[in-house]
Amino acid sequence: MNKNVGSTDRLIRTLVGAISGLVSLAILAGVVSLPTIVSPVLGVVAVMMLGTALTGTCALYSILGLDTCPRSAGGPP
Repeated sequence: MNKNVGSTDRLIRTLVGAISGLVSLAILAGVVSLPTIVSPVLGVVAVMMLGTALTGTCALYSILGLDTCPRSAGGPP
């Protein structure tokens, strides 16, 4: 798969993933009083965000034809 996640997008995904993961763990530890079912949902969001930030590819972007990576958006390789 071609890279389709740009640097700003990667930064946002990393921040969202880290915050989601921390909140998920805080729910499990009882620090944050949210329903327990929210914890695994946030955990999945964290893994997906951090995974796409790490690899630089997003399957949903590929399906929708989106690309935030300037190199593959018509610029020089």
